Amino acid sequence: MKYFYRRPRWSWTGIIVPLVGVLSFAGIVAWSTARAALPAGSNAPMFVAPAAQAGKEFSFHLADALRNGPVVVYFYPAAFTRGCTIEAHEFADAMDSYHALGASVIGVSMDDLKTLDRFSVSECHGRFPVASDPSGSIARLYDSRMPVVHYASRTSYVIAPDGKIIFTYSALSPDEHVRRTLEAIRAWRAGHAPAP
Repeated sequence: MKYFYRRPRWSWTGIIVPLVGVLSFAGIVAWSTARAALPAGSNAPMFVAPAAQAGKEFSFHLADALRNGPVVVYFYPAAFTRGCTIEAHEFADAMDSYHALGASVIGVSMDDLKTLDRFSVSECHGRFPVASDPSGSIARLYDSRMPVVHYASRTSYVIAPDGKIIFTYSALSPDEHVRRTLEAIRAWRAGHAPAP
């Protein structure tokens, strides 16, 4: 009687190599969102970027926006992904609260401008602009670019009119960015002139 060796349908290599890849990617994402972004008290890097609001393209100048009050600059990984869509909806819903505090919001991602034209309409509901940073140069200035992968990390900054960062928050979840940035602006307003 002959016995034939039958190869198993799985192997340790076939399990371990993909598992290490997945865990490495998860570690990179967790490290990039947990590491220190630009701290409060830092000078915010000024930037100019192509942007869209309600499908209309324009050139966004951070220095100009700061002349009107505090600015929330929030970085997000990619338009139309689940977390970024949730975050855009939350910022859009809160725009009246930001305006009441004399503040404005700009979202920044590494998406191309044509993608952001659509995102600014469908997910931002035309309530605030989103800027295109396809090379990741702005995200890099703000220490908000993930290593290895071509995405910005989910990081929110509140910048005072004098160009100083007054609040920084990094978290992979989109849930707390709006609440925390509004609280930071309210706290800053308590020690400064009331909103116009």
